[in-house]
Amino acid sequence: MNYLESVILGVVEGLTEFLPVSSTGHLTIAEKILGLPIDDDGVTAYTAVIQMGAIVAVLVYFARDIRDIVVGWFTGLVKPEKRGSIEHRMGWYVIVGSIPIGIIGLAAKDVISGPLRSLWWVAGALILWSVVMVVAERVGRQDRGEKRLTMRDAIVIGLAQCIALIPGVSRSGATISTGLLLGLDRVTATRLSFFLSIPALLAAGLYELKDVSGTGISAGQTIVGTLVAFVVAYAAVAWLLRFVAGHTIVAFVPYRVVLGAVLVALLATSAISAT
Repeated sequence: MNYLESVILGVVEGLTEFLPVSSTGHLTIAEKILGLPIDDDGVTAYTAVIQMGAIVAVLVYFARDIRDIVVGWFTGLVKPEKRGSIEHRMGWYVIVGSIPIGIIGLAAKDVISGPLRSLWWVAGALILWSVVMVVAERVGRQDRGEKRLTMRDAIVIGLAQCIALIPGVSRSGATISTGLLLGLDRVTATRLSFFLSIPALLAAGLYELKDVSGTGISAGQTIVGTLVAFVVAYAAVAWLLRFVAGHTIVAFVPYRVVLGAVLVALLATSAISAT
């Protein structure tokens, strides 16, 4: 990998991490176009590490909200009368909602970094999860805001986040769609998706950091990719929150379906290989 490739992957990661189009799927496609071995442990680790740049973007963008959640959670631990606050409850929602992906991510690590890196999985997931996104927008009541979040919402959405371990599904697409199906409004579902991404992606990046060394990918290239991902992701987060306030996530479906169909056609005609 050279520095230009690290910049390209950083842009792809930052742009797609929080949009419901699948960052892992797009990174896999980008790596294939760049001629990188998409099933290589080092490349897989690199993509997980530069995700931390996107997570830092969320930490910076939601710094005040995160501070209030942390303070509210700790305050509720020592002051029972504060345990009903949305800040204290949100702290528990993020903690509990993050447990499923931590367990499944570790248990299925070899499958995630191996067979699931096939472009067939990416193509299929891009198309099939688009159906879920359409259904979620059509049947979701969207009549519950952040103050009406429950632990059940956090657990169900946390389980849905595990589905996004399949490249092409999209972590934000899975969590936002599930939130809509549970009756949450679009902004609340999106904000919870952002908060749940912090422990999930940060843990994945730190866990994979050790696998980048000794692979031919330098520390400089890793740092460049991470910084680029941060800058682009910050802009993407700000844009997405404004977008979902007045538009449905179905707007992303045509792009997902077309991209998936193009991949199927290329794979079926052997124009490109799946791995």
